[in-house]
Parts: sequence; structure tokens; C-alpha cells
Amino acid sequence: MRKRSPKKRYLLPDPKFNDTLVTKFVNYSMIQGKKSLAYRVFYQAIEKVSEKSGEDGLETWKKALDNVMPHVEVKSRRVGGATFQVPMEVRPSRKVNLGIKWLINYARSRNEKTMVDRLAAEILAASKGEGAAVKKKDDTHRMAEANKAFSHFRF
Repeated sequence: MRKRSPKKRYLLPDPKFNDTLVTKFVNYSMIQGKKSLAYRVFYQAIEKVSEKSGEDGLETWKKALDNVMPHVEVKSRRVGGATFQVPMEVRPSRKVNLGIKWLINYARSRNEKTMVDRLAAEILAASKGEGAAVKKKDDTHRMAEANKAFSHFRF
């Protein structure tokens, strides 16, 4: 990193829950700049989650996000002509970004009819500790555990 990194941009909180994490989630789920549509999909999914679980939808979503966020990951490191998968701890901001990205991507690849149904189902599954996004986190942790022998190559 030769040049200075850009200043951190801070997001405005969303209008309904007054939470910046919701805004970040909506920004990641947005396609072709259609933010109002992304907000509508998120809010309807949260309502559906609260109907099905009988609990607060936003709390269930936060619990699901916590279950999806990884703590360790592997990064490639070249040492003397060989490439090693070195396990490293994940920075807090990257942890949140990966969790959001995985939740949205695996919700999109589900088989329900609308995106609201897909997102609600993935949030419910992740809050219970199951679903594709949680499996991705477990795979990441398993890979880091398997490559623990190379942890002395950290940089």
C-alpha cells in the first residue's frame, strides 16, 4: 500500500428502523440502482420473518447475520515458490461485509417464487444455524482449521 487509503464513508440510517446496518444490507442487495425496491423487498422479508417466527423480525435478522459472519478465513501466501493457504482472522468490517454478501447471494439462489420469500427463508434458516450461508461459513472455518499448520506464515 503505497498511497494513502481513502476516507471511510459513513452511511445514513434507514428510515424505518434507524439502523445503518440495514442500509448497508439494502445497498448490497440493490440491483441497477433501484434502492426503493431493495428497501421494499427487505422490509417485506422482515415482516414475513416476524410472522413465521413470532419474534421481532429485525432481531431475527441480526441473529442470522451473526450466525453467518466468519471469524477466520484462509488467504493465499507465496513462500519460496510454493503457495500456502494461511488462516487469518477476519477484520470486523470484512466480517460484516462477507456475512451480508453470503446471505444475499444464497437467498438469490433459493427456489422460492419471489425475492421476499427467498430472503425471508434464508434469514429464518440462518437464524436457526442452518441454510446455505451458514454452511459457507462452516466450510470457511473448516478450511482454516485444516490449514492451521501454515499459520506461522502470517504476514
